[in-house]
Amino acid sequence: MKHKYYVNDNTQKNGDHEVHVNGCYFLKVITNKSYLGEFDTCQEAVRVAKKLYVQSNGCAYCSEACHTT
Repeated sequence: MKHKYYVNDNTQKNGDHEVHVNGCYFLKVITNKSYLGEFDTCQEAVRVAKKLYVQSNGCAYCSEACHTT
């Protein structure tokens, strides 16, 4: 099942741009975000996000499979 993904345009303290799935609690409070598209997996979404921001990472809550520490 495809989900809509967004990337936070603002960096985290460690320099990451987090990728979130639509409906994530943390996505609701992000004011600067870019729509990445609809994907079956967070890995696909992170791959697209890395074209915008090389240092992209999945959200630890909504894209846990793509989150790296």
